[in-house]
Amino acid sequence: MPTDAELVVSAARARPATLQGGRLVCIDGPAGSGKTTLAGAVAAATGAEVIHTDDLLEGWGGLPGLGATLARVLAPLAEGRPTSWRRWDWHADGWAEDHPLDPSPLLVVEGVGSGPARLADLVTLLVWVEAPSEVRLARGLARDGEQMAPHWRQWMVEEEELHASERTRDRAHLVLDGTGVRPPELR
Repeated sequence: MPTDAELVVSAARARPATLQGGRLVCIDGPAGSGKTTLAGAVAAATGAEVIHTDDLLEGWGGLPGLGATLARVLAPLAEGRPTSWRRWDWHADGWAEDHPLDPSPLLVVEGVGSGPARLADLVTLLVWVEAPSEVRLARGLARDGEQMAPHWRQWMVEEEELHASERTRDRAHLVLDGTGVRPPELR
């Protein structure tokens, strides 16, 4: 049985390129579901660059502006031109350095909100990763610390609203269980 990363790579390669010869894989789903781990495995298997939406958000309240940020970053790639993105420094609570991004055969954007409907024509493969809320919260607090519980709980409400309004899971080409309990669903 192929790994989830192998499924993602195979499914992406089977679909037409969407970025002037390059392919864009967006790995979306709720926080703590396993998106970052999956993106790392895809990158390790392919050499793809990964952009984490956590780096594009203007803090805990930045989710509503993410779609516009992604559009600005991805539009030049869709035309075969280089682009750049700026990293949010969570510790300094402000924007940090710029990161150049050249067109490439495969780009992975992972994180909550990485597959907005407004960019569907640029997305080669939209992957949805899910896990039960109690598992996701436990993972998040293990990583970020118990003091972040209020932020995590509010974030979980906001991401649920975003995913419902965007119908992200419904639009996904591949649905994966971040706990590995259920088999993948390729659409």
